[in-house]
Amino acid sequence: MSAERAWEIAITRIYDAPRELVWRAWTEPEQIARWWGKRGWSTPLSSVTLDVRPGGVFRLLSISEHDGSHMQLDAVYREVVAPERLVFGGADGRVGTVTFTDLGDGRTEMEFHTTIHTTEQIRRAAEGGLSSAFDRLAETLEEQR
Repeated sequence: MSAERAWEIAITRIYDAPRELVWRAWTEPEQIARWWGKRGWSTPLSSVTLDVRPGGVFRLLSISEHDGSHMQLDAVYREVVAPERLVFGGADGRVGTVTFTDLGDGRTEMEFHTTIHTTEQIRRAAEGGLSSAFDRLAETLEEQR
């Protein structure tokens, strides 16, 4: 088993959607419930709490459609600059930062960054799960265009 250490996860995506639409996908419970979690997982709307302000709660529960296992996200918004930047952190000290850049022509660059202290195997799984969720975000945004 590999040793734990700090790992950075940085994922950049360009979406064919205006920045305001991508922002809403991250800040409205009905929207984030549609895409959060890797493929094969769902996020019940009833589990989502988004109090999008510094000090507000960012909480949701993703459930595996295969075996019912679940992953809970409990975080607090540290910084909210609509519609440009979200920073949130959990009790474990982990901080996530999402920036939204208007590229013009109805396109938005989304950059996600976090550092996690774990094994390489868990880091790979986390990165894969986030990548899958961001694919689902692209699909959700496409449905709304």
